[in-house]
Amino acid sequence: MHKEYTLVSDTAATVIPAGDKLVLPAGTRVHVMQTLGGNVTVRTDRGLFRIAREDAGALEGFDLARLDAEAAGPADGAEPAEFGEPLVWTVLKSCFDPEIPVNIVDLGLVYDLAVEPGPDGHVVEVKMTLTAPGCGMGPVIAEDARQKIAALPGVKSAKVHIVWDPVWTPHMISPEGRKILGLE
Repeated sequence: MHKEYTLVSDTAATVIPAGDKLVLPAGTRVHVMQTLGGNVTVRTDRGLFRIAREDAGALEGFDLARLDAEAAGPADGAEPAEFGEPLVWTVLKSCFDPEIPVNIVDLGLVYDLAVEPGPDGHVVEVKMTLTAPGCGMGPVIAEDARQKIAALPGVKSAKVHIVWDPVWTPHMISPEGRKILGLE
């Protein structure tokens, strides 16, 4: 069962799936639906919203330490000691669509990853898609991925491009993602 919280202050949020920004007023009762990738998806009587980590303190009694641990990424092994593609893939696995409890890699949304070394640091470019072309959360998800990649030591710049070719289908979900979604 999803736990209910009350917002103790006006809180910035993003409307799911439109991607519009708004402020949920203090006193709003919310049900936490998922807390993956360091963000919180909540349901109110007005619909679904994404609350970013930096605003999650407005959820009275919410466990921010757990949220921070989830934001760190998958715990299925130690992060690579050196910068490289495996580290970028690990970071991408800490990014989630706020409506789906599967990371963007296992969901099959990441189509290409390029890492170019340079004298001042690595340049990282990612091509990803969305489950639906009209999803307003695309720029939000892409920016989340870009920020996490850009924060890696040794990264000079990071770009995440949203592409539509090939069109995403559920067949692109990894076996792990299919298991999480109960599709096996």
